[in-house]
Amino acid sequence: MKKILVPVDFSKHSEYALEAASKIAKQYRAEIVLLHMIGMSDSVLANSDVSEEAEAKYFLKLAKDKINEFTKKKYLNGIPVDGVIQNYKDFEEVNQVALEQNCDLIVMGSHGTSGLKELFVGSNTEKVVRSSELPIIVIKASSNEFDIKRMVMACDLEMEAIPVYRKAEAFAQLNNASLEVVYVHSAGANFMGRDDVVKRMENFKKELGEQIDIHFYDDNSVERGILRYCFERNADLLVIPTHGRKGLDHFVVGSLAENVSNHAKIPVMTIKI
Repeated sequence: MKKILVPVDFSKHSEYALEAASKIAKQYRAEIVLLHMIGMSDSVLANSDVSEEAEAKYFLKLAKDKINEFTKKKYLNGIPVDGVIQNYKDFEEVNQVALEQNCDLIVMGSHGTSGLKELFVGSNTEKVVRSSELPIIVIKASSNEFDIKRMVMACDLEMEAIPVYRKAEAFAQLNNASLEVVYVHSAGANFMGRDDVVKRMENFKKELGEQIDIHFYDDNSVERGILRYCFERNADLLVIPTHGRKGLDHFVVGSLAENVSNHAKIPVMTIKI
């Protein structure tokens, strides 16, 4: 890991993410790229009207000043930091910037959403999780609590999750943290009997080629079961594989990784399968 992208809107939540990213950067000796999205309309940028041009210049200067202010945080001392300002309005474009900058990880803040706001507006965090090719860590609170000692990876134990486990395992080793896997058993279309789940656990371990901790947890909801398990185990970081569903498939099926990232109180790392 050489470069970490941190989208910032200069809110306290984006500063939480930046401080958490600084701790990871120091461990990996990595650089940090700050991304701010202005989101001005194309008509303002293209307009030759003096007042419109002055408005565009004003917001660009304001963004540059804010970026410079953020780079002077004490916890960034000794870390190479670069600032990128784009006029993107769609948070799915964060992935494009991350790839252009050759980043290896995205760390972003989120306050989560609930109720009607979530139903009709959605979450910028969800859009990034859905579209990103890179692992993402979503931070909800001050990084004073970002001390990773116990990690939980929630998955369905399909073979495609093994590369995700390998990445989570490497991150755990870097932090001298424990890593355990949980399978949440819930009634529904994909319901399996306990014997079948045990068999899948053994196949997963066999393919992995090592003995690991896999826990069986019952709940009426997979999402709620994951969150409850993490709470009961006092987990510091939750890891979830994601397919990054888009379009109609996303609308009909939804994404467990997006929902959990939005509702979890602890940091969540999503890794695309």
